[in-house]
Amino acid sequence: MPTRILPAVGDADAVRSITTLLSQLPDAEPVAPVVDSTQLVDTLARLAAESVDDLPEVVVVHERIGPVPALELIREVALRFPAVGVILVTSDPGPGLFQAAMDYGARGLVALPLSYEELASRVQAVAQWSVGVRRHLGSGGDVFTGVGGTVVTVGGAKGGVGATLTAVQLALAAQASGRSTVLVDMDLQAGDIASYLDVQFRRSVADLAAINDISPRVLADAVFRHDTGLALLLAPGEGERGEEVTDRAARQIVSALRSRYEVVVIDCGAQLGGAGAAAVEMADAALLVTTPDVVAVRGAKRAVRMWDRLQIRKAEETTVVVNRHTRGTEIQPALIQKITGTPVAGTTVPANFKELQGAVDAGRVHELDAKSTVKQALWALAGELRLVKAPEADHRKGGGRFRGDRGSVSFRRRKDGGG
Repeated sequence: MPTRILPAVGDADAVRSITTLLSQLPDAEPVAPVVDSTQLVDTLARLAAESVDDLPEVVVVHERIGPVPALELIREVALRFPAVGVILVTSDPGPGLFQAAMDYGARGLVALPLSYEELASRVQAVAQWSVGVRRHLGSGGDVFTGVGGTVVTVGGAKGGVGATLTAVQLALAAQASGRSTVLVDMDLQAGDIASYLDVQFRRSVADLAAINDISPRVLADAVFRHDTGLALLLAPGEGERGEEVTDRAARQIVSALRSRYEVVVIDCGAQLGGAGAAAVEMADAALLVTTPDVVAVRGAKRAVRMWDRLQIRKAEETTVVVNRHTRGTEIQPALIQKITGTPVAGTTVPANFKELQGAVDAGRVHELDAKSTVKQALWALAGELRLVKAPEADHRKGGGRFRGDRGSVSFRRRKDGGG
């Protein structure tokens, strides 16, 4: 079977030299080269939408590809298309860059000027790896498409502001609308999703931490299927096991989930560790829940500034959700937006804990009455985030804004373009 190789090279001279050598490799089937990062990801997404088998086994990325830097592009491809092996072509084949390329997800590195023997050896090894991964992914019945679902993280400005309830209700709304949805508890030491939904399950996110290639079967074993149809990936029952979930493990887990589900909602809690930071960085939308009081709003401001300093998330790419809102409070959403420097969701969640107390105490928040103003607000927020499947009539009338105008909610485009 020929090896399909897709070159991603922006320089015209480099295109000619790379494609000439690739065409000389035994059993090689070079694909028409792409000239920039956007075209590469668009091409892979189009092929993956048909079948994972339509994807090339090998992608060769030149160091001068743009506009996205080569390493960032490699990470994007590795996360979204785990069955594709990436080779970096570079003039700096030193150990520092080699290690960085491996950390970002490359399967090999070839030095410039190109050598036929070195290129042939790398392509053959990476192609064999890709074929093995595809066979592995297909063994569980379901096959990751690599197209990628929508990932939303929910964090709290401080403890007790309602982040977990927000995450739970967003996920329930998405699932109820017909989207395959998984709810992940990434509050690794103090996660409460199991208590909110009256679930006892021995598997957790920590069980996936040491697995390099997360197959559909392995993922299915770690996920609990709730009565509502919602898939749950819970925090470990022993808080100390949370340390097993490193930032690298979190990236692999989120990538696997994104490839399997249309919507991935992640509760990151109020204390953001390495795993939560990786999830926030990868997310299409990052929500930060606050209540309209001085302590919580200051906490939200600190979190936003820290995320920005650590280059986890820019302020303009973070959306603050105001919980327990009343018209009479002195701190209104417009002031919170000014203080935090972030967009604020257009949907606010009213202060009405009496509606919630019975369901929360019983661990049955999924049974909140449809007339609950808190539930109505959170499900409206899911609509604002475009997590719910819009009726066909809305599309005919041009009502669906998911791909364009997102109102006040800040979605970060991937590089291819509560109570």
